[in-house]
Amino acid sequence: MLVSAAANKINKKLRSGPPLRINTVYRSTVSELFSYRSRDKKMNDQSAILMSQSTEVTLSRVSVIGAGYVGCVSAACLANDGLRVIAADIDPFKVERINAGLSPMYEPGLDDLTEKGFAAGRLSATTSISEAVANTDISLICVGTPSRDNGSLDTRYVEEAAQQIGASLRHKTGFHVVVMRSTILPGTMENIVLPALENFSGKTAGVDFGLAYYPEFLREGTAIEDYNAPGAIVLGQYADDTRSIEILKSLCAGFSVVPHVIPMRSAEIVKYANNCWHAVKTSFANEMGNLCKAAGIDSHVVLDVVCADTRLNLSRAYMRPGFAYGGSCLPKDLRALSHLGRSVNVPTPMLDATREANDIQLQRAVSLVRKTGNRKVGIIGLTFKANTDDLRESPMLALVENLIGCGYSVTIYDPNVASEENGGRNYLSHIAPLLRESPSDVISSAETLVIGSKYDGLSAAIASATNSLDVIDLVRVGLPPLSDNIRYEGLCW
Repeated sequence: MLVSAAANKINKKLRSGPPLRINTVYRSTVSELFSYRSRDKKMNDQSAILMSQSTEVTLSRVSVIGAGYVGCVSAACLANDGLRVIAADIDPFKVERINAGLSPMYEPGLDDLTEKGFAAGRLSATTSISEAVANTDISLICVGTPSRDNGSLDTRYVEEAAQQIGASLRHKTGFHVVVMRSTILPGTMENIVLPALENFSGKTAGVDFGLAYYPEFLREGTAIEDYNAPGAIVLGQYADDTRSIEILKSLCAGFSVVPHVIPMRSAEIVKYANNCWHAVKTSFANEMGNLCKAAGIDSHVVLDVVCADTRLNLSRAYMRPGFAYGGSCLPKDLRALSHLGRSVNVPTPMLDATREANDIQLQRAVSLVRKTGNRKVGIIGLTFKANTDDLRESPMLALVENLIGCGYSVTIYDPNVASEENGGRNYLSHIAPLLRESPSDVISSAETLVIGSKYDGLSAAIASATNSLDVIDLVRVGLPPLSDNIRYEGLCW
């Protein structure tokens, strides 16, 4: 890219000595960078963090704390943009993979970006947060925030990360910006993150170091696409810390979307509002699908009309009747917001009903399997959605475990699920023996086939089956005319 030439010129000057701040000595190079950017329509190389002329700026070196889905994708994409990125994670498996130029998990395009960033010397990983903080200027916290048994949010990893970053800042000079990207409830930054950073660093936020909240909107399976073409950019500002916001604006300068700068607490709840709306839309579409099917109506025709009104009915995303939602975001965020409502005595009937509706959709699929009267069930797709290896709260996994518990004989095809203990992070000992090499292997031994994901060649494999087969479609895979030995039923169409 054109921008890379100017960025490399800056980086060469930086590598010739210790980390420096861009000042008048580099003014001509900075102007050159802007000149290149004006000719580069994509503007995707963010190799220099550039603030207003009245403020000194640190050349961008970014640490990503937590190498899960969000962390790995963010690290690889930032490195691809031309930044020097250090990922920090306590899991040596992830660190070793990244330092070998390999992605620790499956996400379309992530292997290539990780390899490219590593080969260029812009992407590395460490198990030491202090090392990552000491050698960078901005830290993006991307650790997990799982649900507790009561539905509340477990923020221990957030707090531990903030404590370790704070301890590292105690020994560091210069203005370091700490940016939270993990999904957290309103007040978490002020009540947990801020005290941990200040207590362990002995410094003051907004004065000695920067603080901001920058929620991520990356969907598994399309995370890199979402990174490169964001629908919205939200920057949560702490008090009067405009300096950190300006740095983040420069980090996002390559995107055509104008950032929404809002108070930090507002930014904290935006991600929940988005995810809960997505969950509500999914359950609404499924409920309409069930009603339409009972009335002999094709629900997809109905929802196509509903979605055609883009002025009032919003986007088409999540508005296709089908199976239950799952994954690491929607279920967890619904529980967390419902728990927040209970804690402040605010009823959340829609959110509660959405969770109930999702459970009903799962039970509906179980009922369709039972109705066939068959005992041998083939499953196509086990992860919570296509193009990911994530099994967290997968409704397909819940369906399989329900059937196993009821004594059904189950076989499964999902190429993104590990069949061997050393084959990946989603290895499950009770699932691995059930995995098969191809859809045909599952189809040939099944009496009932449940389709939970779409794969190339699946429709043809089903159509060519010679055994008697009941097909239950949860994703509307699209099948050609079928022979008499195959009986088809859609979940809600």
